[in-house]
Amino acid sequence: MIKARGSEIGVGAANRRKIIQAAEKCFAQFGLKGTAVQKIADEAGLPKTNVLYYFKSKQELYVAVLEETLSLWNSHFDKATVADDPADVLATYIAEKMEVSRIHPLASKIFAMEIINGAQNLSGYFDEEHGRWMAGRVALINAWISEGKLQPLNPEYLLYTIWASTQHYADFSAQITRLRGKKMTKADFEEATKEVVKLVLGGCGLAVPSQFME
Repeated sequence: MIKARGSEIGVGAANRRKIIQAAEKCFAQFGLKGTAVQKIADEAGLPKTNVLYYFKSKQELYVAVLEETLSLWNSHFDKATVADDPADVLATYIAEKMEVSRIHPLASKIFAMEIINGAQNLSGYFDEEHGRWMAGRVALINAWISEGKLQPLNPEYLLYTIWASTQHYADFSAQITRLRGKKMTKADFEEATKEVVKLVLGGCGLAVPSQFME
């Protein structure tokens, strides 16, 4: 029987997704150097040749996992303008970052390890795009300050604080679990999100949106 082209594409997409998910798990546990392609293949339940068919090398697969992580961090904040309410925008951004930490903790851990190790596997394209995004968000925050919507502060430090406060729940989940004596549930994340929103917005002199208040 001849397979339909659409069916082949569907199988290919499913295999790529399975491989990336397996690689994410392995890279988060063993790091880039400590992960063998065979280990990823075993985790994915596929032959090693299948892995190398979709990704020519371990390095290529690792970069694909990093790119996947970056795409997870796309948010409404990316398209916010000076006309928007900074309290709503920042609160939503924090909530989105917390949700990514809850649902995709391994992706965040891999990215954190990459940055800690000098970000040698992130391309110049990443630097350019990330730099452009940062410049745009800094300009937006400064515009809010100029219009009196936000008290004077350093936009870069505000963003660093948000990243540290939200990604901590993924990158240091083991520490949190040990201190609490149990893993965080969805309800715990919802409570933590409200607290982080209150802390960050309070420090910015902003009123907390009603949906983040109890």
